[in-house]
Amino acid sequence: MAVRPDLPLQQRGEALAAALPPLLVAAERVASTVAQGVHGRRRVGQGETFWQFRPYELGDTPQTIDWRQTAKADRVYVREMEWEAAQSVWLWRDTSASMDWASERGLETKRARADLLLLALAVLAIRAGERVALAGSGRLPASGKATLTRLALELERGDTAAVVLPDEDGLPPRQDLPRFGQVVWFGDLLQPLAAIEARVRYFAERGLRGHLLQILDPAEEALPYDGRVRFEGLEGEDPWLLSRVETVRGAYVERLGQQRAGIAEIARRAGWTAALHHTDSPPQSALLGLYQALAVQTGGR
Repeated sequence: MAVRPDLPLQQRGEALAAALPPLLVAAERVASTVAQGVHGRRRVGQGETFWQFRPYELGDTPQTIDWRQTAKADRVYVREMEWEAAQSVWLWRDTSASMDWASERGLETKRARADLLLLALAVLAIRAGERVALAGSGRLPASGKATLTRLALELERGDTAAVVLPDEDGLPPRQDLPRFGQVVWFGDLLQPLAAIEARVRYFAERGLRGHLLQILDPAEEALPYDGRVRFEGLEGEDPWLLSRVETVRGAYVERLGQQRAGIAEIARRAGWTAALHHTDSPPQSALLGLYQALAVQTGGR
């Protein structure tokens, strides 16, 4: 977007801000709050194992250019080694219909909160020198402001045009990712534990570290209803009519606790981390926990 140079500075600034996706503006604000007092992360030493070619970007050194690959195409390519792949963070959030729900008008939906946290984590990761990508998008990890803007637009529009791998079961699609990378999942994680464990194992066995953030609406946690209630499914389930909801509250809370404990155990066995976040809580606390988990796992390699 071109901004007229003859406009006052304030108007030019407002015009530039208006051009940014609203989600990115909100994510930058959350990330800035968390970034206060958080130091940058160190890179590990250079490796010798080739990972991939990628287009040359501003800031790359001439020594990283692969002239043979460049000669075959109409653009300049850089040769990435495995230590650089270790700086790649693959982000994914559940797009199932159940995520588009909030128990109260003033609350964000689970999907909106997942989008915000995903993008805010991308902001922090890129500031720390990482490259990020949306899992299943078909794009290579990248950094820079343009990457954030594109990611924000994809999230806001629900853009699936670039997505080549479906997530029909509400879990990240299986894809070959470079070992030593990290994956972060945002979702309500209410799928069967066996399915979650199988998908976690798929990535863990390929050398990836991961982080699971379960995002729930507070009503899903407490089932705060009384009397006769009809529950409508969001993903094709049959309606469920209860004459007295309070009679099943105890069993429901116990079952949800078992789900959370199962997720934590799955993550522990894989060497991953897992956390719980409610949509009525400030996003900064969840974001800080995720960022610290990424930093600890990178620093420990």
